[in-house]
Amino acid sequence: MWTSKNRARYDRSELRYPSDLTDDEWRLVEPLIPPGKTGGGKRTVIMREVVNGLMYILSTGCQWRAIPKEPAAEKLGLRLLRSVDL
Repeated sequence: MWTSKNRARYDRSELRYPSDLTDDEWRLVEPLIPPGKTGGGKRTVIMREVVNGLMYILSTGCQWRAIPKEPAAEKLGLRLLRSVDL
């Protein structure tokens, strides 16, 4: 049932896109992201932005090439999506 407490909990109006992760959601997802490879340079992308991009595609049905041009790396996002065992 929608109560004032529930509405506040599920309010996504403060996010850039409705598909973006909230801080609480990110805390659940972040430990599942594999660490960067050793021996190379540091990651140059923000993993939260990559996940937000994947969530955008999954929630809108948007084609990868039609995703808004933002900081998420296309190649990394596709590689991560392919690596997920569904």
